Amino acid sequence: MNRALVVLTCVAFLTLGVGAAGTPVVVPVVLLGAAFTALGTAGFVWVRRRGRRAWAAVYVVVQLALAVAAFAFDQGVATTLFFVVLVSQCVLLLPRAAVVVVILLVPLVHAPMPWQQALREGMGLFAAVVFAALFTELVQREQRIRAELAQAHAQLRDYAAQAERLATAQERNRLARDIHDGLGHALTVVQMQVKAARAVLAGDPGKADAVLAKAQQQSEDALAEVRRSVHALREPRATPPLPEALHALAEENSATGIPTTLTVTGTARPLPDEPREALYRAAQEGLTNVRKHARAGRADLLLDYTGDTVRVTVRDDGVGASDGAATGFGLVGLRERAAHLGGRLQVGTAPGQGCTVTMEVPG
Repeated sequence: MNRALVVLTCVAFLTLGVGAAGTPVVVPVVLLGAAFTALGTAGFVWVRRRGRRAWAAVYVVVQLALAVAAFAFDQGVATTLFFVVLVSQCVLLLPRAAVVVVILLVPLVHAPMPWQQALREGMGLFAAVVFAALFTELVQREQRIRAELAQAHAQLRDYAAQAERLATAQERNRLARDIHDGLGHALTVVQMQVKAARAVLAGDPGKADAVLAKAQQQSEDALAEVRRSVHALREPRATPPLPEALHALAEENSATGIPTTLTVTGTARPLPDEPREALYRAAQEGLTNVRKHARAGRADLLLDYTGDTVRVTVRDDGVGASDGAATGFGLVGLRERAAHLGGRLQVGTAPGQGCTVTMEVPG
């Protein structure tokens, strides 16, 4: 907009000079026009950059006086363009009330003419400056909207980048939980079976061979679990019902030397993938901790469908712990899973009283 007004001012000055050439008033007209053009170009840019209303008001008063003086010598198109430029600049510099005052003052330059001519010429000039003011306001508003849209687009790009980073972090956490809960569980079973085999190797080689065979089978299952996890990243896989999957976990835990029973209460019902996976991982992690830390003689696995939630509990008769705070990565991951689903994880333990891990999720 600034460049357009500068060009219009220069065109008006050239038109004024050509029109006044050869007339007795050429010198004062050209001087006044030159002063108006100089202020209307460099002076206007300087005042607008400063952004101070006082300087803007002084600028408008001086330019209005120069335009009126030039109009007194030449009532042609050039001086009319001066008024149009000045009103447009007022819209960019001053409040609307001040712009209205300038618009009302401009047609008064025709007052010295006969009243009919003054009315006709004044109405024409009034229409021209009103149009200039409205056009300038619309252009200024469009520029503001473009700037706001550009800012909104930049914010949207930032939000999209943040959402991408958050999704990446969530996926990393999910993969970490799956690796810990799946592969970590399987390797713990293998470790326990290998320890048992070494313990009986010298006295009972046949039993040791059976235990090692189970360890081999478990390591193969662990490899299969890794393959399933990789496959799941590409496409969903079919999963057995939760009672069936927990029954397999109980049998697996019993095979390591810790008798484990599964008890199901309520009417079993199908669950969405995420709640089912969370409950399965809770049982898996609970039994893994029983084998690693509890020194338990037995464990109980409970699945409860009563009410509008589904609950899985792992309970053992082991040594318990000195405090109830569970800070291991596995339990932290289970808490994240439960919170994500709107459920909760509870851990109860005390020295000599075993440990109980319960996850409850809507379902």
